[in-house]
Amino acid sequence: MIPAIDFVAPTSHASLPPRSALRFARRPAAASGGEKVLTQDGRELLLRAIDPNDVAAMQRCFTRLSPEEIRRRFLHAMSELPAPMAQQLCRIDPSRETAFVLMDESFHPAEMRGVGRIYVDDTTDTAEFSVLVEHAWSRIGLGALLMQRLVDDCRRRGLYELWGYVLQENRPMLQLCKELGFTQRAIPDEPGTMLITLKL
Repeated sequence: MIPAIDFVAPTSHASLPPRSALRFARRPAAASGGEKVLTQDGRELLLRAIDPNDVAAMQRCFTRLSPEEIRRRFLHAMSELPAPMAQQLCRIDPSRETAFVLMDESFHPAEMRGVGRIYVDDTTDTAEFSVLVEHAWSRIGLGALLMQRLVDDCRRRGLYELWGYVLQENRPMLQLCKELGFTQRAIPDEPGTMLITLKL
């Protein structure tokens, strides 16, 4: 079962993904914008939309990822996150993309602990997702929270389906998607890769 986390919710909120085991405590909206997320062990994060000024934080987050985490997220090895790529990831086109970040404001400057995003394909009314949570903050429900926000955004956009590629060895993500109601199937032309889909 996905661990429960408390958070400060926005005033409007769509329904949870099918069969989600997430449980939330609703509180007044955060004055700083976004949502205050309190983990079960007492750590606090701010969940908000990504900002063009997040480039340096994203690059620092990348340096804390293990080679295995990088490969699971980007589906291939990378030794660094080049500035142009970080800028592209942080400066999104809102008409075709959504990205949320989990920021740790106990550090100055704030550190990025997780990010979830979608890329919308208007021709098929679907969106591809990606979710990454820093290892030290994993297994406490943050990936599920990011995924739930992405599902909410897809439904707000009126999309038909949310999908993504996940390596078969990435059991935590596959289990999370299963709990959130996604279906999965192997890709014959891509050994070791699963296609994860959720009808919206």
